[in-house]
Amino acid sequence: MDNLIFSLNATLPVFLLMLLGIFFKKIGIIDDVLASKMNKFVFLIPLPVLLFHDLATVDFNEVWDLKFVIFCFIVTFICIVISALLSLFLKERGLRGEFIQATYRSSAALLGIALIQNIYGNAKMAPIMIIGSVPLYNVMAVVVLSFFKPGQHQFDGQVLKSTLIGILKNPIIIGIVCGLIWSLLKLPMPTILDKTVSSVGAIATPMGLMAMGASFDFKKALNKVTPALVATFFKLFGFCLLFLPVAVKLGFTHEKLIAIVIMLGSATTVSSFVMAKNMGHEGVLTSSVVMLTTLLSGFSITMWIYILKSFNLL
Repeated sequence: MDNLIFSLNATLPVFLLMLLGIFFKKIGIIDDVLASKMNKFVFLIPLPVLLFHDLATVDFNEVWDLKFVIFCFIVTFICIVISALLSLFLKERGLRGEFIQATYRSSAALLGIALIQNIYGNAKMAPIMIIGSVPLYNVMAVVVLSFFKPGQHQFDGQVLKSTLIGILKNPIIIGIVCGLIWSLLKLPMPTILDKTVSSVGAIATPMGLMAMGASFDFKKALNKVTPALVATFFKLFGFCLLFLPVAVKLGFTHEKLIAIVIMLGSATTVSSFVMAKNMGHEGVLTSSVVMLTTLLSGFSITMWIYILKSFNLL
């Protein structure tokens, strides 16, 4: 019972904030335009500031773990390969790019930070996981969406080039790099600056989660049912079943293990739908997986945390 309460305390506040976003949209306080602006604001300002603060205020040698970064990178790459192999069972070639991206691409930043904060009070391991996985998420998303674009049978190198530039300009990556440099140089954090930065960063989690909830559309969750269910299973359960035992065997526990759970088994990020649409795909399969994984991840992540806690790994 203690382990169950621990798991619920970690996950329920996160998903209650998402439900609050759904409720606010239902009663008309938040509409699609405001939800979109909230998402953009969180991505550009509070989330990078939060990541910067969590890294800048700790000892670099304490948080940096090359073994962990390499593990996240290799496992992410293998998940992409598995997703690509699964996509070969789809008869409609134009759906394969959407299926691959929706199956492997997690909401690593927002949900990862929220859950690790709930359990440990800070999110210093989430940025390290992001370094190992998110740049690869983005590059490979462009590759698969470009290659499997409906009506196109060759790779668009120009899109990949622009995406690589976009990754370098990504506010989240910039926040992480600045935080690591600040920590590495052991620069002081004056009280006034510390409180200001901390206050701005504190906005990220509640606003981001409510915006995610307000963006949810139940009607779209039932489109492209069969491939969406397959993608959802692997996104929430399959990859965790494959790689969590490996992570434990390698000695990862506590914050690192939670970060790995988020990397492997959190909901498909909403940005995957935006990218699919902008690259000429229909987007229906992607939106279906986003909706289903978001709806079910509250149960699946609680289950994984409960299991790990039962084995005294958290």
